[in-house]
Amino acid sequence: MKPIRLMKTSVVAASLAMLLAACGSGGNANNPTTGANTPAPESGGSVVAAETKPESKEKLVMAWLPNESGENVKLAREAIGGVISDALDREIDHVTTTDYIIAIESIVSGAADVAFLGAQAYIDANTKNPNVQPIVVNSGASGTLDDAVYYSWLTVNKGEEDAYRSGDGFAIDNIAGKRFSFVSNSSTSGFKVPSANIVSYFSKQDAYKDLTAEDLLEGGDKAFFSNVLFGGSHQGSAVNLLSGKADVAAVCDYCIGNYIELADGEDNRPGSTYRVLDNAEEPFNTVKGKEFVVISVTPVLNSPIVVNKDKVSEADIAKIVEALTGDAAADNQQIFVPKDAEVKGIFSKTENERFVKVTDEWFNPVRELSK
Repeated sequence: MKPIRLMKTSVVAASLAMLLAACGSGGNANNPTTGANTPAPESGGSVVAAETKPESKEKLVMAWLPNESGENVKLAREAIGGVISDALDREIDHVTTTDYIIAIESIVSGAADVAFLGAQAYIDANTKNPNVQPIVVNSGASGTLDDAVYYSWLTVNKGEEDAYRSGDGFAIDNIAGKRFSFVSNSSTSGFKVPSANIVSYFSKQDAYKDLTAEDLLEGGDKAFFSNVLFGGSHQGSAVNLLSGKADVAAVCDYCIGNYIELADGEDNRPGSTYRVLDNAEEPFNTVKGKEFVVISVTPVLNSPIVVNKDKVSEADIAKIVEALTGDAAADNQQIFVPKDAEVKGIFSKTENERFVKVTDEWFNPVRELSK
C-alpha cells in the first residue's frame, strides 16, 4: 500500500467543527448496490454466545467491516488477530461481513467480542451499547494521535472532472442533480463527513437553505441527487462510479488503496488522478485500467479497534492494549505494510506508524456532526 500524506488531528477537528452548523442529524462489501448477508467466521467456528463469561478460554470473535473483509487483506486480519490471540492465549474467529449493520450489531449484541470499526460505526455501536468502547487506533507517521487521520474523497470519472473545476481548483457545485454513490450511512468517510460537507456548502445558498443530511439519502426528480446508491463498502462505492452507475462517489483513500495507483498529481490532493491496477482483484477486476479524479479531500479520524466490555474483562483488555501498542505489533510487516511491499495490508508503514491507545472522547469531533 502506498504511503499517504497525513495532517494533524487538530486540523481534523477544525474541519469537522466547520460542518456542525449545517449538519442534520448499507450494502454488499465486494459488490456495488445494496444488500446484506450474515457474517461467517473465517476459521469455520461458530460465533460465541452472548452469555460467555469474560474469563472463558473459548474462541474470541473479531468482526470486520466490509472494507476490511476482502480475501486480499486476510493476512493482515490474521496478523492483528494473532497479536490478540497470543496476548490472551485464546484462539480467534474472524467474522467478515458484507454490511456495516452486521458488523455493528455483532459487537453491540455480544456476538463478537472485538471489532474493527470506522469512527461513525463505533459511535453507532456505542450509542446502542455504551459498553462497546475503543481501545486503540492506528497512528499517523509520527507514531502518535496527532496525525492519526485518513482521507474522505469525492471522486468523478476521468474525463468528467472539468465540470467541477473552479479557478485553479475544484468545487462541488455541480454535484447537485447527479447520480451519487455513498458507502453506508454508518460510514464516517463514506457518508457522515461527505454528507456534512455537502450540507454545509449548499445550505448557504437560498435554494438549499433547508437541506439536511437526510435529504441526501434518496434521489428523485425533486431531490438533491437524481439517484442515490450505497455501495456497502468503499470498494463497492468506487465500482459504482467506475462502472457508470454513479457520476460522483464518496470513498476513502486507504480503503481502496490496494486496488489503485496514482496516475497523475499528488496523493490526497484535489485534481489528482488514480488508475485501477491491471491486476486488481474483485470487485475491481471488472474495471481494470479505469481512471478517476479526486475533486474533494477531507481528513477523517482513524478507525478504532473496539471491545464489548460485557464480553471482555478489564484484565484482558489491558493485555490486548499492551500487545497491540507494543513494538512487536508495530514492526509486524503484515500489520503495518512497508512501501512497495508485495503483501497487501490494511495499514501502511511510512515512518513510525503503530497502534496507540485511544478513548471514547477522541471521537467527539465525529460525534458532534450528528447534533
